[in-house]
Amino acid sequence: MTAAATGVIRLRFACDTGGTFTDLVVEDDRGGAEMFKSPTTPSDPVDGVLASLALAAEEHEVELAQFLGQGDVFIHGTTHAINAILTGNTAKTAFLTTAGHPDVLLLREGSRPRAFDHSLEYPQPYVPRALTFEVPGRLDAQGAELDALDEDAVLEATGRISELDVEAVSVCLLWSIVNPAHELRVGELLAAELPDVPVTLSHELNPSWREYRRASSAAIDASLKPVMGRYLGSLTRRLEEAGFSGRVLCLTSQGGMVDAEALAQTPIHAVNSGPALAPIAGAHYNRVEEGSTEYAIVADTGGTTYDVSLVRGDTIPWTRETWVGGAYQGHMTGFPSVDVRSIGAGGGSIAWVDSGGVLHVGPQSAGADPGPACYGRAGTRATVTDASLVLGYLDAGYFLGGALTLDETKARAALFEDVASPLGAELEPAAWAVIDVATESMVQAILAITVNQGIDPARATLIGGGGAAGLNSVFVARRLRCERLIIPDTGAALSAAGALMSSLTVEHRAVNFTTTADFDSAGIAATLAGLESRCRSFLADAGVAAADGTISFGVEARYENQAWEIPVELGADPTIATKQEDVAERFHRTHRDVFAIDDPNSAIELVSWWARASADTRGGRPFGRLRELAADTLEPATRQVYLPTEGRVEAEVIPWGTLAAASPRTGPAIVESPFTTVVLDSAARFERSAAGNLVIHP
Repeated sequence: MTAAATGVIRLRFACDTGGTFTDLVVEDDRGGAEMFKSPTTPSDPVDGVLASLALAAEEHEVELAQFLGQGDVFIHGTTHAINAILTGNTAKTAFLTTAGHPDVLLLREGSRPRAFDHSLEYPQPYVPRALTFEVPGRLDAQGAELDALDEDAVLEATGRISELDVEAVSVCLLWSIVNPAHELRVGELLAAELPDVPVTLSHELNPSWREYRRASSAAIDASLKPVMGRYLGSLTRRLEEAGFSGRVLCLTSQGGMVDAEALAQTPIHAVNSGPALAPIAGAHYNRVEEGSTEYAIVADTGGTTYDVSLVRGDTIPWTRETWVGGAYQGHMTGFPSVDVRSIGAGGGSIAWVDSGGVLHVGPQSAGADPGPACYGRAGTRATVTDASLVLGYLDAGYFLGGALTLDETKARAALFEDVASPLGAELEPAAWAVIDVATESMVQAILAITVNQGIDPARATLIGGGGAAGLNSVFVARRLRCERLIIPDTGAALSAAGALMSSLTVEHRAVNFTTTADFDSAGIAATLAGLESRCRSFLADAGVAAADGTISFGVEARYENQAWEIPVELGADPTIATKQEDVAERFHRTHRDVFAIDDPNSAIELVSWWARASADTRGGRPFGRLRELAADTLEPATRQVYLPTEGRVEAEVIPWGTLAAASPRTGPAIVESPFTTVVLDSAARFERSAAGNLVIHP
């Protein structure tokens, strides 16, 4: 008997653990959704996950075990992987590479953020030379063996690795993408000699044509295996102990999701996974509103970072240049990912004045612990949240719906000490200066992804997500000249909402070099058949019927004598790739879209191929509308707020749930929900849409 027949409501959970808050969105099979927030617990993020679930169970007036027992799917996004890399808390990792090439992780691809700035320190390799071991044995570019693998040298290296208490091993040998025999044999020897040490082989993880990217991805992945294995194991075990018996899925940086067990095997896909889902939700909200624009700027304001991306219609932006710790100075993951740019500007960003008297906001953050000064914990530094409280934008007794009472006295003291006194300014203008500087940083981040691509941001809709988005999104949109700003009803948990809209996704890649001048149709067909088989196995293992999953194909290609490839989508029919004319036409068209020119007379080099499998886990249902909570329908009130052009004014405080659809209003006003606060000055016009979102004309 079905759940509908028995009257049992089945639930889907999506939980996004950020640096400051853990967001939870609960969706039921009757088309409703609810949102909850709890502080992140940095020392044990699973505590924050369980705390958010406990809040949801309390709202439903049931025990946590009973509430979780109704769940079919738990989708989790986390910053645990990237935080481990940035804080140096990954596993102690060794790197095995071909003799004569120990510096592949050091030399990288030779690029620098500023070519002639020699004051920059040379970045350190992801794995130090002391843990790098050279393996004699050599293959050529066609995969033929030039020198046999020296197994005695490999065994000697394993002995040394054991003595050094190494926790993980990465292996990247030259041309293993063409012939993996040597790399596979090294893997066998490591498994025999070090059975408890996880190993990543580069050709299995990332068959990339470029050596550094393949080596870097293998090293990062290996270093995360012990860390993420423990974390995901703890998550699934504790969810089960709490009463959840459904499927645990985890988000990936490719904007999809996989089973938690699969992610533990290739944890590099968890890097940047959280922000990758906000563009999916942003595209959805731009699409459902009347008068949607071609472009949507999706901005997700968290406690620590401000994440921005540019969506074109339903096309989610992608990048192959995925760095951890900054371009060229950090480390490249070697995988394409959803293109999200992040800056250190969020609700917890710390305001400070340098020795020259210049005000800065971020990139340092007070995080969840100790948090802003107004949290009343150990935090003493002034933040964007403290400034917003002093300006009257936040209600000290209604933060997170009253779950946390803010201390305005401590906020004022911190702002005076850190900002007003060093600047020689009054307290309220100093607090506004903090908001103003943060706003300008956000505007510049958006200009970098719009104007730099030849797109006028005034033609785009700004989607404001994240709990702190409403504090200054009107000011951001106005500086960009955006005619419309949307604060979605689930905006305070935009990435978690995007998780519920995403699909099961996996991508497999293989190298097969050929050219249109000497087209290897049979070789391409064999390569794609192998990739398609792996995708179908993924869908079958995921319990997806063949008719419900989709597989699409693509190739990375370039004109002859070009240095870099571009990705070319080939669609769902693999036979297109075996037809020279069709592949060439699609490449020329893609090249025109990217560079505004093409060269039909030049030969095309086809380097590597991919197949991407995707399956909808929602059964075709549209995403549910957020239900109103009791706290959403409190009586309107007024509050004194400080606005830069008006000074102190009396602003109407409007509970989100009391706004009627299609009833335009003007500021000054504060629209509040238990999860977000939207500041609207006198120039702003706003209304609640039929879909339940706040639509603002700045």
